[in-house]
Amino acid sequence: MIELIRTNDVVTLSLAESLMKDAGIHCLVADQSMSVLEGSLGLLQRRLLVEDGRAEEARTILRDAGLEAELRP
Repeated sequence: MIELIRTNDVVTLSLAESLMKDAGIHCLVADQSMSVLEGSLGLLQRRLLVEDGRAEEARTILRDAGLEAELRP
């Protein structure tokens, strides 16, 4: 799996996850449960991971949706 986004913004993650689902790209939001351990302070960022073979397609979809600034290099 390839990391495309790392953020604390749950709205951005929700949008990105929805876009991946609509495109049929398997994705995973990692570190969601870490907020329980940190006391919901928002210190630990969540990561959007997508399947290796479709990472470039996923990047294109996220760019087209206006999330280019959120993408990891």
